[in-house]
Amino acid sequence: MRVTMSDAIAAAPPAPRRSSDREVVVASVPASHVYVRHLAPEDGSGPRRLPDPVPEGAADTQRWWPPVMLDASWVESHDFDVFHLHFGFDARSVEDLEELVAALRRRGKPFVFTVHDLRNPHHADRTAHDQQLDVLVPAADAVITLTRGAADEIRSRWGREAFVVPHPHVVPLDVMRRAAAMRDVRRRGLREREFRVGVHVKSLRAGMHPHPLVPVLVDALRDLPGAVLQVNGHRDVLTPGGPRYDAELAGMLLEHSARGEVDLRIHDFLDDDGLWDYLASLDVSVLPYRFGTHSGWLEACRDLGTAVVAPSCGYFADQAPVLTYGHDERHLDVESLADAVRTAYAAAPRPASVEMRRRQRAQVAAAHARIYESVLDPER
Repeated sequence: MRVTMSDAIAAAPPAPRRSSDREVVVASVPASHVYVRHLAPEDGSGPRRLPDPVPEGAADTQRWWPPVMLDASWVESHDFDVFHLHFGFDARSVEDLEELVAALRRRGKPFVFTVHDLRNPHHADRTAHDQQLDVLVPAADAVITLTRGAADEIRSRWGREAFVVPHPHVVPLDVMRRAAAMRDVRRRGLREREFRVGVHVKSLRAGMHPHPLVPVLVDALRDLPGAVLQVNGHRDVLTPGGPRYDAELAGMLLEHSARGEVDLRIHDFLDDDGLWDYLASLDVSVLPYRFGTHSGWLEACRDLGTAVVAPSCGYFADQAPVLTYGHDERHLDVESLADAVRTAYAAAPRPASVEMRRRQRAQVAAAHARIYESVLDPER
């Protein structure tokens, strides 16, 4: 079942009556990630999130990683009202997380945990992430997640009721407006329709398995007039000598490219502007995941008017309108993948509008503010 904004509004508790309107200060892990930034109202009002402490020796591209706020010593020595963990705890041991929770309890600080990933997309083996969740979910004063399906799993695994608050927009609203205008111009200007299907293998994290998808997509697009299969990937995985070089994948893609069946693009990491331009140039983005839970990539596609073909694993179909194909760690349903692409060719799901995203952001921000107030004043 796909989550709606009414689910989000109903999920968050009513705002308790406080004796004052003092500012609520949130230690957010992280604070600078786009998802977290878009939990705030557009005007920047609402709870104040502390800036991410810069880790010693951090590169410019990783200013919040590894999160300093996850150190129990940081919790003991800094002032805040609510501790809100989103992600960034991958490298922390169970003992580290137990110390973090104990430090929060000693200081009487409420702990809010948003469960983005029930299965870590970077871990081939789920054991470590499951053990981390076994510490964090039971310890949280409030649990949030993005979809009803994930909330049901949380209830089944830990007996906790999670507030369901959907993912806000990813792409800046002004970029969404420009992309919508450009898409309209492009569609009016094409005499012969081009239908561009993208598969982005990025740096091939553990949850991705594009290898069997590409031949299926080549065959499916062959009979669709104007259809082009574009595969983008990073140099580290598609260039010999790269630290994550995958010879099998690179060889297959080069063969398809040589036969004119794939428009292969090999490049370094895209900055935000480059990523928005790339996604907006596609008609469809196929997510090649064999496991996962939710997807910010999916949300960025919706923002830019790009249809999404998503696997049956995880809760992508709960997250937003997508075309679903069967894919998990055990199997790939070839026919459903081909059918999903053909359906998108005929009539793709409608994109999220700027106004809908603006309304959603306001409601998501209000839901978070109410959750913070509820853990600060649990008796009211």
